[in-house]
Amino acid sequence: MSAKQPGFKQIIKAVFGAMIGVQSEQQRQQDFSASSPLPYILVGVMFAIIFVVVLILIVSWVLA
Repeated sequence: MSAKQPGFKQIIKAVFGAMIGVQSEQQRQQDFSASSPLPYILVGVMFAIIFVVVLILIVSWVLA
């Protein structure tokens, strides 16, 4: 069984859905069938960093 490589848009959608907890079982199975987890890991780390930076900016703005 050859797994189709996911596109950038699909990786973004999968990571965002997983982060907010609304990913369907079918989507999760499709993500786990990908040949390499590296793109998902990189996008997940990038999203986490952006999330933390946005929170820091909001807190700084509120406390200013």
